[in-house]
Amino acid sequence: MSLYNNQVSGSVGRLADEVFSKLLADILSGKLPGGSIVQERRLAEGLGVSRSPLRDALGRLEGQGLLVRNARGILTIRIVTLEDYLNCLSLRLLIEPVTASQACRKITQQEIERLDHLLVELEEQEEPANDALWAFDDILHDMLAKASGNPFAHRTIVEMRRHTSIFERHQLTGRSKPGTKDHRAIVDALAHRDETQVAALMKTHLEAIRSTVLTHF
Repeated sequence: MSLYNNQVSGSVGRLADEVFSKLLADILSGKLPGGSIVQERRLAEGLGVSRSPLRDALGRLEGQGLLVRNARGILTIRIVTLEDYLNCLSLRLLIEPVTASQACRKITQQEIERLDHLLVELEEQEEPANDALWAFDDILHDMLAKASGNPFAHRTIVEMRRHTSIFERHQLTGRSKPGTKDHRAIVDALAHRDETQVAALMKTHLEAIRSTVLTHF
């Protein structure tokens, strides 16, 4: 392949990555709600891209289970059911306390300080925006999963969290996501490198979120 073709291929790949990230964010936020039909032409026009990078991104989303085919074979945004949510959270409860404990040994001091700094910013706000709470939640869980050193666990947690986040954001509309106090306890335990406590706190955190969702379902 020529240098020109490599450059073109790389450009299309980067564009597909950007489209994937934008569509994923819209699905997680509910801007693209579950059950809605994927209209390629409208999406391409709205994003200002051609069909090629769009289809690449859609293929990745379908491969991750966030897009599904309905009975007529039409691509739609997946509806995450309560059963889906509970199944995903059950798997997270099995994996995340363990990976959090492993991360406690491997996470860098700089990463802990970053988490602490971001959390302090939230704690100093009387009523932090839900988007900010979700953003920190994403950073914390992803950082711990990655720091565990287990790429398979990291990949599983990322995929399961996408499904649970979609459901939680829908069910907790108008309510603050639980977790700021839980997050503070986890970050402090990380700072003390207390593996047992970090694992226990992660389990309690996930169970509290499940309880809140079920209460409001």
